[in-house]
Amino acid sequence: MKRILLRSGKSPFDVLPVEEALHRDVIATNSGNLIFSDAAHKILTTPDTEVVSNSMRTEVAAAGRINEEYDAFVVPLANAFRPTFEPALQRLTRLINKLKIPVVVLGVGAQAGIDQDTARLKAMEPTVRAFCSAVLERSASIGVRGEFTEKYLTDMGFRDVEVIGCPSMFLHGDRLTVEKRAQSLTPESRIAVNGSHTAVRSGGLHRIITRTHAHYPNLRYIGQNLTDAKQLYWRDVNSAGGRVTQMPTHPDHPMYREGKVRVYVDPVTWMDDLRDFDYSFGSRIHGNIAALLAGTPATVLAFDSRTLELCRYFEIPHRLLSEVPADLDPADLYEEADFGPLTGNHRERFERFTGFLDKNGLENTFTHGDGGAAFDKKLRSLSFPAGVRPWNDADLASLTSRFGWLQQRIDELDAQNTELKRELARNRAGAKVAAKAAMVTPSIYRRARRAVGGPLRRALKPPK
Repeated sequence: MKRILLRSGKSPFDVLPVEEALHRDVIATNSGNLIFSDAAHKILTTPDTEVVSNSMRTEVAAAGRINEEYDAFVVPLANAFRPTFEPALQRLTRLINKLKIPVVVLGVGAQAGIDQDTARLKAMEPTVRAFCSAVLERSASIGVRGEFTEKYLTDMGFRDVEVIGCPSMFLHGDRLTVEKRAQSLTPESRIAVNGSHTAVRSGGLHRIITRTHAHYPNLRYIGQNLTDAKQLYWRDVNSAGGRVTQMPTHPDHPMYREGKVRVYVDPVTWMDDLRDFDYSFGSRIHGNIAALLAGTPATVLAFDSRTLELCRYFEIPHRLLSEVPADLDPADLYEEADFGPLTGNHRERFERFTGFLDKNGLENTFTHGDGGAAFDKKLRSLSFPAGVRPWNDADLASLTSRFGWLQQRIDELDAQNTELKRELARNRAGAKVAAKAAMVTPSIYRRARRAVGGPLRRALKPPK
């Protein structure tokens, strides 16, 4: 049995209470990460291959154990080539440099503005070079999200670079069905909208959301950030993201008060909910990919290079956010969206993706397994928590869940605190013994030297 260690926040089969999921940050600050890591987990699981999540741990000290227990380390990534991710990329590189097993990167991307100017990435170029060099010493090629990232790396001199998109789009293998269920959108249509904090705050997306909310009463906003989820579940607005009152996830926003907001900590519930919607749009690439995987039409309002290159590669309907008017009607986006290229060319992209896996010695469930049937059956046998919704009520059930978890945490912290006190007491006792030893040892040494020294000198004294 081959064992693969997969970089991910959690296994797709880990069912966690919302409180625990948020506390542990299993979404790695953005629930979109689970869309592509869960897809990678499914794709790589075969009768002869077990996939294990590393829970985002990158301790260099664990390299020896990883070399012994696993046959490959697979690293699905998103926009990892960005300044804010540089420390994490450096830690990952240090770990990879200690590994002797193959290391395969799936779908890494560079992040720049919509103009795709890489000037802001210049300072971190040594880090990117070190990472790619370490990976390519342990794999045949490195998989990138699109042509922008491909050019970024080839301009540095790397040649073994392949455009494979994102593994999330291959959750269903070579099948991808997206169809419009209605000729046009109406005020009664169920519409999902999404957007990053930057797009909402400074990209003008909040005006589009406000107008859409006024005309489509069944609108739902789907957030992705950890701060979004904490605002919904705990009404926590103390973080930096919590000050963005234009976000529908903020308690002061009308959509929050009306309960029209969700954040998901499991992709399966996310896609299940989107399956009942007529349309999805916004600046979040994986928010809209979740809709497409559910068969729901979606349009991306591309805001930067990371979203734009994936839209272009997969031929996802998109517009530049900077070019859409503030009075945009999603019905216009819906009408103009053509999903023919997306679905019609999907198989070709899938074959390119599986060819990349083959080249790097990785089997996939669609070619070497049951097409993910066992994976899906196991997933459906589990009961995942529903999407996190605004905490607008004070019913007994919601209070019991939250305060029950808080009490559990208090008990755990009390137990840890008690053990720390015991350890501190043991250390203090040990320190006292050491101090006494330090005081008495010199005198004992002097007495021993006198006791031994005289006979020794006499024994060594040459005879007369």
